[in-house]
Amino acid sequence: MKKKVVGLGEVLWDLLPSGASLGGAPANFAYITTLMGDQGVVASRVGQDSRGIEALRRMEELGLNIDHVQTDRTHPTGTVNVELDGNGLARYEILQPVAWDSLEWTEDWQKLARQADAVCFGSLAQRSETSRTSIRKFLSATALDTLKVFDVNLRQSYYCEDVLADSMRLSNIVKLNDQELPKIMELCKLAHKDDLSSAKKLIEQFELRVVCLTRGNQGSLLVRGRDVSEHPGFKVRVADTVGSGDAFTAGLVHEYLHGASLNLMNEVANLVGAWVASEVGAMPTPKRGALEHSLAEIR
Repeated sequence: MKKKVVGLGEVLWDLLPSGASLGGAPANFAYITTLMGDQGVVASRVGQDSRGIEALRRMEELGLNIDHVQTDRTHPTGTVNVELDGNGLARYEILQPVAWDSLEWTEDWQKLARQADAVCFGSLAQRSETSRTSIRKFLSATALDTLKVFDVNLRQSYYCEDVLADSMRLSNIVKLNDQELPKIMELCKLAHKDDLSSAKKLIEQFELRVVCLTRGNQGSLLVRGRDVSEHPGFKVRVADTVGSGDAFTAGLVHEYLHGASLNLMNEVANLVGAWVASEVGAMPTPKRGALEHSLAEIR
């Protein structure tokens, strides 16, 4: 049975050297979720401008549910200037204020929150008080068994101790990368000795079910209670890393919702993340029309 999985937060255009590419972590996450067979829903806000109209058209074309994307008469659709280094690693300049800084808590979103099987959110969309309040109301309105996933995504200076700690308290799963972990431990005033001990401290401190640590092309670490899973990752020719972390999260959440083991969650998440890294942009089209074909080539 398809699960209703919500990407809550920013929708934007990544302005890459090769041109504009639709993105934003929640939208990227929802797209891969849809490719994997669940119903990816985007809960965000775009401007009433040409980029906003094109974003809605493109998301619908990609099979995403856009019924819960708000439009803003005052602020423009979000954009991000993206620079890539020689290894395809991305550096971002995120412009503000934009439409997703004004996420509005509505009856429509309240209804969506009650229907969601899972919600994924990050720290970036909480940079404004308005959007932060709406995101927290959304999370609070979900059912008791709704899976809440905090995909940290530290960007520029758009985060602080309170936002990070409160977000982890509201979550069941926290996903972060190996560069973010020491920063988060320091901000939360917790000692950072090594990846595994820090992951266990976060689980204990914030009563989490799973902590996921990604390590770039070195794979990932998943910790759930006493269970630990390490994966070396898949070696691919990197086109760019934009959206690969969001794809990883989508694979992880899909497998979790469908009862997979910790090792299988780790395997699938790495596989999907590697596929997106091997393609240009955050929302690539699978070869021959099926995700399985693209993933099989990486294996």
